[in-house]
Amino acid sequence: MSDEVLFEINRGVGKITLNRPKAINALTSDMFRSLDAKLDEWAEDERVERVELTGVEGRGYCSGADIRALRELIVEKGDGSPLREFLELEYDVDAKIVRFPKQFDSYLFGVSMGGGLGLSMHRGGAGKRVAKADLRWAMPETGIGLWPDVGVTYELARMPGELGTHLALTGAPIDAASALYAGVITEVEGDVAPANSALAKNQPWIDECYSGDDPVEILRRLEEHPIAAARETAELIRGRCPMSVCVSLEAVRRAAKAKDVFEVLDQDMALGRAWAKQPEEFVEGVRAQLVDKDRQPRWRNQRVEEVDPAEVQARFDA
Repeated sequence: MSDEVLFEINRGVGKITLNRPKAINALTSDMFRSLDAKLDEWAEDERVERVELTGVEGRGYCSGADIRALRELIVEKGDGSPLREFLELEYDVDAKIVRFPKQFDSYLFGVSMGGGLGLSMHRGGAGKRVAKADLRWAMPETGIGLWPDVGVTYELARMPGELGTHLALTGAPIDAASALYAGVITEVEGDVAPANSALAKNQPWIDECYSGDDPVEILRRLEEHPIAAARETAELIRGRCPMSVCVSLEAVRRAAKAKDVFEVLDQDMALGRAWAKQPEEFVEGVRAQLVDKDRQPRWRNQRVEEVDPAEVQARFDA
């Protein structure tokens, strides 16, 4: 097994520690294979009464998938098959954790994003999601030409009001107090006031602006809103991948009707197949954010208004 994930059994607790501190514990295929095998083993191991998941100390619990390495594989191979294969492996592990027959607790801190949330978010009453006060929780995929995947639109769609829509389209990080208010963590180590969090204070204009299924209309409301934070949010969304913004809105709306997270993971896999056929915007988004770091992605569609709604719908049928 990869030493990028550490496993230990201590007094009935199976401890899983993501162990790539220099990469903020970014997830690789080998890490998912190790997790997959150990979950099968611990499900039957009578020494393991419950499981705890966290990351080795550093800047955060997990920055998500190792998207730089994934981009390199796509460029080397010349097609999107590495993306599809990675997502299949990732979603299988996410689903296995949901089905895990013992209590599964997650301990988040600092940077906690993307694929790391797929491992930690979906247990509901069968596990705790504990965060330190320095938490920065985010699904930032619209900024790299993807959509908020790993089943997390299931939780986004069930946040109060339109908070999940806001987080899906912007990819903006939230702090521990806001995460507690939104219901994506169950407790915080430290004194926080969720009712006074930034997300709670902004909810009135968020609910007003993000209603409905039309991303163009949502942007119009944000851009014309009298509150400066709403107008600044419109500018933020304008910098995201337009196709990703449109798909993310549709994904949240569909996830709201899903009976369980497995249905949403299936939806994500359909989108993953579509993205694997057209990986160019993911390749470009990662280039702009992590490779060249020019923060000037050249998206296929320059504006949300240019995105064909029929193409958005077709991606869910891949």
